[in-house]
Amino acid sequence: MHNQQPEQGFTESNHMGHEQNHASHSLLEAQAAIGSIITTIEQSILYEHHIQDQQLMQIAQKHRTYLQGLYNTLVDTYRSGQDPAVPTQTYTMGESTNAIYGTQPGAPKSPATSPQEINDECVSGFLLDGLKMLSTGFTTAALEATNPVMRRIFADSVPNIIEMAYEMFLYENKQHYYQLPQLQKADEETLLNSFAPMQGNTTH
Repeated sequence: MHNQQPEQGFTESNHMGHEQNHASHSLLEAQAAIGSIITTIEQSILYEHHIQDQQLMQIAQKHRTYLQGLYNTLVDTYRSGQDPAVPTQTYTMGESTNAIYGTQPGAPKSPATSPQEINDECVSGFLLDGLKMLSTGFTTAALEATNPVMRRIFADSVPNIIEMAYEMFLYENKQHYYQLPQLQKADEETLLNSFAPMQGNTTH
C-alpha cells in the first residue's frame, strides 16, 4: 500500500459516507481472509469425523468455537466499517507450553490412499496447516486494510490464531507426530552467540 496524497476528484477517507469506508484492494483482501476462515471452520467440521483421541477433539472444537465467534466479529465490521458489537476475544491456550525435544525412530510415512487411513496424526496436521495459512492471510489483510477498525481486528486476531496453532503443535509434539531435532551443542552455541547487542542509546 503506497502513501499518496489525495488527488483532485478523489474523496478523502474522513469525508466518505458509511458505505465507502474501504478501498477496493482492501475490500478484496478482507474478503479473501474472511473466506479463508469459512474454509477453516468447514474443514474442521469435516475432519472431526475422523478424530479418535478425545484431547484432540476438545482442542479442535475449542478452536472452531473461537473461529466462529471471530468470523461474526469480522463480518460485522466488514459490512459496517465500524466497531463490531462483539470485539476480538483473547484466545487462551489450555495446553502446557513445554515442548519435547529430540527425535524417535519410526516407520517411514507415505500418503493415505483411502478415507479410512485418515487418523489423528493426519487431522492434527491438517488443522495446524489451516491455522498457519489463516494467520498468514490475516497478516496480509491487516497490512492492506485501509479501514482502521478492519485493520485492527485482523491484526489483533493474528496472535490468537498463532496461539491456537501453537496449542495444536504442542499436541502433535507430545504424540510424537511433530518431532524437534536439535543441533549439536557446539553448533547451537555458535549460532546463539552469533549476534552482539548494539552500543549506545537503543531505546525502543
